[in-house]
Amino acid sequence: MSTSKPTGAEVRTRTVVSGGVPLAVFEQGGRPGPERPTVLLVHGYPDSHRVWDDVAEALAADGGCHVVRYDVRGAGESGAPADRSGYRLEQLADDLFAVAEAVSPARPVHLVAHDWGSIQSWEAVTDPRAVGCLASFTSLSGPCLDHIGHWFRHRITRPGPRQLRQLLAQTAHSWYIAAFHLPVAAPMVWRFGLARRWDKVLHRLEGVTPRPGHPQPTLRKDAVRGIGLYRANMLPRILHPRERRAEIPVQVITLTKDHYVSPALTEGLERWVPDLSRRTLPATHWSALLEKGTTVARMVREFTDRVDSGKRGERPRRPDLPGDKPFAGKLAVVTGAGGGIGRATALAFAERGATVVVCDIDLAAAERTAELARVLGAAGHAYQVDVSDGKAVESFAAEVAADHGVPDIVVNNAGVGHSGTFLATTDEEWRRVLDVNLWGVIHGCRAFGSRMAERGEGGHIVNLASAAAYLPSKVLAAYATSKAAVFMLSDCLRAELAADGIGVSTICPGIVNTNITRTTTFSGLSAAAQAAKQSRISGMYAKRNFPPEKVADQIVAAVLHRRAVVPVTAEAKAARLIGRVAPSLLRAAARLNATG
Repeated sequence: MSTSKPTGAEVRTRTVVSGGVPLAVFEQGGRPGPERPTVLLVHGYPDSHRVWDDVAEALAADGGCHVVRYDVRGAGESGAPADRSGYRLEQLADDLFAVAEAVSPARPVHLVAHDWGSIQSWEAVTDPRAVGCLASFTSLSGPCLDHIGHWFRHRITRPGPRQLRQLLAQTAHSWYIAAFHLPVAAPMVWRFGLARRWDKVLHRLEGVTPRPGHPQPTLRKDAVRGIGLYRANMLPRILHPRERRAEIPVQVITLTKDHYVSPALTEGLERWVPDLSRRTLPATHWSALLEKGTTVARMVREFTDRVDSGKRGERPRRPDLPGDKPFAGKLAVVTGAGGGIGRATALAFAERGATVVVCDIDLAAAERTAELARVLGAAGHAYQVDVSDGKAVESFAAEVAADHGVPDIVVNNAGVGHSGTFLATTDEEWRRVLDVNLWGVIHGCRAFGSRMAERGEGGHIVNLASAAAYLPSKVLAAYATSKAAVFMLSDCLRAELAADGIGVSTICPGIVNTNITRTTTFSGLSAAAQAAKQSRISGMYAKRNFPPEKVADQIVAAVLHRRAVVPVTAEAKAARLIGRVAPSLLRAAARLNATG
């Protein structure tokens, strides 16, 4: 047994023979045991075991897992079959079982696979031998060909508009499969150019940074031989699909930027996999392993830990069928959720399946919102937080992450109202408005956004601005300035977080009937005059009768459809349009003594 160090960690090698073909097996991390599960990684086409370097190193760090990789037949340092029949899925499944039994004869292994590694792993996972040999399966960008055959049949025999769109989209994604069936062209392309330029292709199309050792030195040979995978399996399995059920826990990680495998291919998978968990990762086909390997390793370890501890249902599964709750399995955090738009938004996400964490400076009001979320059947949790206090928001974010996980959706809603001209507004009034309306959003974006980016699974941040962000008024100097700053902050943050798959939406309500009008302050007025004006403005907003629930619906739609800027009310939309077409009209209107 020899050793090599491709990733800086000790790697032990051995050979396992299956069906007369020697398979090169690579192990790292400590020996398998009760506290050290074995994780078996299976690579795809045209890769070798080296595509798993980052994932393997992260899983083996500090002796966490016993990590095993092998070069599949025809790739890397393994031998190749004599003819195309040696690439059939049945033989590839035999190879997988042979390696699993050799490296962990006493305990089932956790299987993780990508691309064609996942396709051949599905063959093993749906084999009766899987029970007792495999503890779990995590699949990335490699569906079961039999399941795909049924998927195509269902959409061809029941061709609704949505089904036809999915068929056309996946057909466009799968153009290369037809190319691989051409008898001479496909091997020639790899031999005379593509293999040499593969690192540049991955960099330009997949966002993978070139580095030594990637792609593997045997790429040209591996790619040419691996064409046999497509020719031996693709058409027979898709045209004549079998009934294939998985009796072990399965986790599917959907890569939202995959150019080859569309998310729609996993629809209806529960039919074949009773114990199914779903995760999403904003990554392309290869960048998931070569750029976000530590994130994939974390997802794998979280799943295997749940399986080993028997808590398989702890993380809610995300449904994939039309009409199901779109935010099931998601965690939403809403600030300023003690009433108004914040409460309506929290309940809108709860109604659509999300677990909601709400905060407000008024703990009793936040607890009431959480209670209403629970009435809707969702988990709801309440905290008392002053969003103007950066340390308090950071502590809140840390507590949420520890107790509930990193959120998928964050709504920075908390805000206060103030009316007054610039010269009449005091320093104290400026600080109050900016501390809550601007700094509260900054604190929320920083505390939660950094954790969402580090997690690497994408997400969405919603910042509540206002029509006042682009509708100037001489009597809203501080308020309009704070909301305009939130508007620009969101634009800047959207550009920064796009690479992490995190969307940012700016919501701009106009006149909405909420209790903010009852707490709005006015410069230069006595307490009695303030109370009278608050009552008058509240009455005006009540007559407008635009409820916060309509704003909440727009927030939900903004998250679902990744909308950047959403003017909500008619006056907000009109002001946005006029500001683009005739901004001088808005500047003239700003001279009026109107409060909005």
